[in-house]
Amino acid sequence: MGQRYSTSFKIQAVEKALRRDQKTSIKAISDSLGIGFSTLSKWIVKSRNKEFEMATASEKRGLKNEKRPEDWGLSDRLNMVIRCNGLSEEKLSALCRSQGLYPHHIQQWKLAFLQGETKDESMTKQTDIRALKSENKTLRKELNRKEKALAEAAALLVLQKKVKALWGNEEDD
Repeated sequence: MGQRYSTSFKIQAVEKALRRDQKTSIKAISDSLGIGFSTLSKWIVKSRNKEFEMATASEKRGLKNEKRPEDWGLSDRLNMVIRCNGLSEEKLSALCRSQGLYPHHIQQWKLAFLQGETKDESMTKQTDIRALKSENKTLRKELNRKEKALAEAAALLVLQKKVKALWGNEEDD
């Protein structure tokens, strides 16, 4: 995956490319900035379509700094579940959008509270899953290594039989 650039960097790069003198090529500008020519060309097209202005407006509104659903604490989750209780679907969706959530997050949190699951339990489940995945990965590597060794041993036995068939046993000499 490529490097991520901020919107302000992209805008500055496009401005530099569009304000260049006639002797300087876009390729030279992209090389001086350390970005690919095609990347800079795409940014220029996006700037002509006014896509950067929309991105900067959304960043100014703070959409970039919203918490992910996983980052919400238990008390925040409980408060949000209480706030959403009894709301119509439209109002629930609007509230969730303003918080950077989806209604299904609220439902999941509500079920978790009803079942008595805490964040610590879910974290231990995640660490257990991570540990099992890691163990599974090492076991698969070991199995793969052993299968290769077994195949090599089988090939050597077959070659040894062929050598004996061609030249006979050393004991016969």
